[in-house]
Amino acid sequence: MTNRTQALWVSLPIPALIVSGDNLIADLNPAAETFMNGSLRSLLNAPLWDKLMVDAPLEEAFSRVRNNFSPLFINDVDVGTGERAPVLCNLQIAPLVDNPDLVLLLIEPREIAGRLGRSMQSKSAAKSAIGMAEMLAHEIKNPLAGITGAAQLLSMNLKNGDLELTDLIVAESRRIVKLLEQVEQFGNLSPPIRKAVNIHDVLERARKSATVGFGAHMTIRESYDPSLPNTYADADQLLQVFLNLLKNAAEAGADGGEIQIRTFYELSLRLRKQDGSGTSVPLQIEIIDDGPGLPPEISGEIFEPFVSGKENGTGLGLALVSKIISEHDGWIAVDSVPGRTVFRISLPVAPRTEEIS
Repeated sequence: MTNRTQALWVSLPIPALIVSGDNLIADLNPAAETFMNGSLRSLLNAPLWDKLMVDAPLEEAFSRVRNNFSPLFINDVDVGTGERAPVLCNLQIAPLVDNPDLVLLLIEPREIAGRLGRSMQSKSAAKSAIGMAEMLAHEIKNPLAGITGAAQLLSMNLKNGDLELTDLIVAESRRIVKLLEQVEQFGNLSPPIRKAVNIHDVLERARKSATVGFGAHMTIRESYDPSLPNTYADADQLLQVFLNLLKNAAEAGADGGEIQIRTFYELSLRLRKQDGSGTSVPLQIEIIDDGPGLPPEISGEIFEPFVSGKENGTGLGLALVSKIISEHDGWIAVDSVPGRTVFRISLPVAPRTEEIS
């Protein structure tokens, strides 16, 4: 390859592979290494079908491309690697002009576009919910105070049997007030004060807090990439995000279960803003638990306000997490199957000016 061709190959934001006539991997770009969770050295010359599982007859597709010397497009197929759950992808297959036996395979994961779209929808829904939350909190707390006071006055002249009823009124009223206080917190979150932040410092604060508190019944393991650059964030708000996700993982897991905290760099991810501009979000943080997974009926809406998989959940925790991450120009997604739930956060790198200051 010429220098320019090599630069284009390395810069491709989607996984790309060159497959030989006997269906061995002849080359792959960095995005394909990330997608297949392997290095160029370990994947080069390996049988393609040992490393890639596709829910479509690709052997026949490759034969057609070679015989007809024309490209082929396959949409909406599940592609897996054995080490990650299959994801919905679009495939493009084309012969190389200078060598008909070699075939170019482009893999376009639709999960990224879908998740980014859901992330933007969640941000919009969270903003709409803020106004409703503030209105509800203000309008409901005042009459609740009157109900509680009236029940307490009634209890002064009642016998034991009737006292249980007034005690119930007071207890339930106080529970609703606590819920409304959570709603107010959701609505009153200040804009982030952003600066260069070492993501591992924040994660360690969250991990230590979880280890001695709500996650004491589980093993929390970390797998950090120490080479990650700083992100551009409000450390306190990120801490709130990580604590929320770790607490959810701890509540989902059984005694003796495991939570993994993983960080890594993925250059290919970019987030498109509403104004049409794009920003790179290469810093990846994953919080993984081995619990039963999210209920399938809510897994696609888990970041929406008032959607919860917990019996007594408010549905505001993950909506708040989504709001914070969106205001940091990042995005959050979830993959969940029984025995493995992965919350993944993608964040931008701090500007160089921030690093210098």
